[in-house]
Amino acid sequence: MLDLVPAPFDCQSCGACCSYSAEWPRFSFESDAALDLIPPALVAADLSGMACEDGRCRALAGRVGEGTSCTIYAIRPEVCRECQPGDPECLIARRAHGLPVDGMSLPQV
Repeated sequence: MLDLVPAPFDCQSCGACCSYSAEWPRFSFESDAALDLIPPALVAADLSGMACEDGRCRALAGRVGEGTSCTIYAIRPEVCRECQPGDPECLIARRAHGLPVDGMSLPQV
């Protein structure tokens, strides 16, 4: 019998969390100095979080489910750092985009 091995989700082939809802990329614990590093064009008009278009963060580049990257990865806000592959928020976003959520890889031989 073959064993299935959990496979970590690859954020760079996903991007679902960054394109799920304009409510998710909200600033929370960032210092003013950290927020000042984010380009103004990527900050929401009300300064509450990242600017989004149709629920997608403006800092996200690429196609969700195929290949994505954060254009401000090194200075991304805390809320973005806290979302981890396979956590509940990740799975909610993946489901919303029709991406697999079972986290299983090919069988080990």
